[in-house]
Amino acid sequence: MIYDQDIADKTATYLLQINAIKLNPKNPFTWASGWKSPIYCDNRISLSYPKIRNYLAEKIAEQAQAIYGNDYVVAGVATGAIGIGMLVANVLEAPFIYVRPEPKSHGRKNQIEGELQAHKKVLVIEDLISTGKSSLNAVRALKNEGVDVLGMLGLFDYGFALAADNFKAENIQLHTLSDYDHLILAAEKSNYIKSEEIAILQSWRTAPNEWQPL
Repeated sequence: MIYDQDIADKTATYLLQINAIKLNPKNPFTWASGWKSPIYCDNRISLSYPKIRNYLAEKIAEQAQAIYGNDYVVAGVATGAIGIGMLVANVLEAPFIYVRPEPKSHGRKNQIEGELQAHKKVLVIEDLISTGKSSLNAVRALKNEGVDVLGMLGLFDYGFALAADNFKAENIQLHTLSDYDHLILAAEKSNYIKSEEIAILQSWRTAPNEWQPL
C-alpha cells in the first residue's frame, strides 16, 4: 500500500535516475528464482548517493511515526535492508537489529543480530517486496522471539497478488514508498521506456512465473 502519491513518484524517479531499477523488456533479466523478468531492482545502490539515501530514510521514518508513533525497535531484513534500516533507525533515534534468512551455522548461531527483548514492539524495514517470502520469513523469526511485530515499511513493491495474499495470511500490514505502477509512470514520463513497452511490463506482472519475452 502506498502511503503518499508524491513520495511514490519521487522515489520511483530517484531509483530510475541512479539505475537502482533497470528496465529491459526486450532482453529480460533472470532472477534467482529462475523467473524471466523485464525489470531488475537493486535498491542498495541508493546507499551510495547521500542525498537520495537520506531522502528515502527520512520518508520511511516520517511514515513510521505517522502510522506507528514512536517507541519500537527497528529491524532490517538482511541483507538488502540492513543499510536503509539502520538509516531509518538513526532518524528515529530507535534501537536497531537485523534478521538473517536463517540462523548462523557457527558462533552464537543467531538469526537476529542485536539486542532484542521479548514483548518489545518491532517495526520491520525491507528494501524490496517481491513474493514476500523472505520478508515474512524475517517476521516469523521475530514473532518466535515473543515480540510484537507492528508491520512492515519498504522502499519498493512489485505489487504481486501472491505477495498481497502472503502478507494477508500472516496478518502483517505493508506500506512502501513506491511501487511498480508508479515506476512505470515515472519511466514513461522520463522517456526511459517507450509506450509500446508498457504492455510488456504490465503483462509480466500478471503472471511473472510464466512470462516469456517475445
